[in-house]
Amino acid sequence: MENTTKAPEKGNSPKGKFSVYTIVGLGLLTAIVVVLQLFASQIRIGGLFSITLCLAPIAIGAALYGWKGGVWLGFAFGLVVMFTDTALFFPINPAGTIITVMAKGMLAGLAAGLLFKPLAKKSDLFAVIVCGVVVPFVNKAIFVAGCGIFFLDTVKSWASSAEATSVVAYLFFGMTGFNFLVELGVNLVLSTAIVRIIQLGRKKLVLQ
Repeated sequence: MENTTKAPEKGNSPKGKFSVYTIVGLGLLTAIVVVLQLFASQIRIGGLFSITLCLAPIAIGAALYGWKGGVWLGFAFGLVVMFTDTALFFPINPAGTIITVMAKGMLAGLAAGLLFKPLAKKSDLFAVIVCGVVVPFVNKAIFVAGCGIFFLDTVKSWASSAEATSVVAYLFFGMTGFNFLVELGVNLVLSTAIVRIIQLGRKKLVLQ
């Protein structure tokens, strides 16, 4: 009897195969996030807290694997921050610290995942640039919101000691310093490289 079973066509991987490559890809990006943030935890530029260097791989993961990939990588980022950069806040309010740190990374990844696909219809570069602005903005906005909700009295005390003109100014400039601008600059400088990685990643997934 003739065997009528057809070999899978390119781009139509057998069931479960795509998930394997997704897991491998996300595993690699997770390792990059961890290494970059461990390195970044040693860098402070004009602020109390370290800069974030892992927003680029979070954007790449969100572009290749959707919002779930972005949220997962944001979760990994948050875990690293929890163990490296929460000494000032954790003794004051452990629950508030966990909520703020995990939410800012995961929501940044979610934002990248939700924005990239519709924006990429215009162009990949445009999508990457927009995500490169939005992701660090969401990361910082949630951090500032968490400080206002869970640590306002502490922040007021720090602002007074620093002779800041206002608590709001201290939140945006004194605590994070130039971190946001550095993170934004890194994302924009790497935008063309990020686009190339995303395009190569798509080809790899299609060919499997």
